[in-house]
Amino acid sequence: MKIFGHRGATGLVAENTLESISEALQYPIDGIEIDVHCCKSGELVVIHDETLDRTTNGTGKISDYTLQELQEYRTEEGFAIPTLIQVLNLVDAKCVLNVELKGMQTAVPVVLLLEEYIATTDWKYDDFVISSFDHQQLSEISAITTGFRIGVLTEENITEALSVAKELSAFAIHPPISSLTKEEVTLAIDQGFKVYVWTVNDVELIQESKSWKVDGIITDFPNFAV
Repeated sequence: MKIFGHRGATGLVAENTLESISEALQYPIDGIEIDVHCCKSGELVVIHDETLDRTTNGTGKISDYTLQELQEYRTEEGFAIPTLIQVLNLVDAKCVLNVELKGMQTAVPVVLLLEEYIATTDWKYDDFVISSFDHQQLSEISAITTGFRIGVLTEENITEALSVAKELSAFAIHPPISSLTKEEVTLAIDQGFKVYVWTVNDVELIQESKSWKVDGIITDFPNFAV
């Protein structure tokens, strides 16, 4: 079972920061999951919410700020909002990077940037999973390239997600541990999909996930999940 650090190591260091990702890389994990938005000046920035309010000392939508403006804001710990480029350089193909498309119209710029790194660095297509709850954006990716592994995120029963995954020839289903059943895991695996479960923070749930033979978990605590 593969271990992915959720937004880096969210349970230990402020989420989606270079510092959190650096912390996650200290453990023998298989991957790191991050979230991306496009800012007003077009760059891809790594942050979960569509606004600054919850995780930084700023307010308002990410899409209303240029990168230069966003770089003025900090988390409570004093950490900056990183760009996807900074994350790619930091991780440096040491593990798989799961890029979750959070913001609108992020599919194409993400593909273009990742393909640039694949062409010019040690990154390979199999070093990435691109996931989203916005299945239309995943459809955009499958329309322009078949190189990337697609993860279909769902908050609900996985039946609908499986239908979408089949349409997109996806790699994986990403369901929540809160409502998942062993039978659903078996169903997805039998239909040829990997099952990457979020967000698994309880030791007992980690063991249960292993017993259900899920392919991977996404956790805030990579320090005790490995």
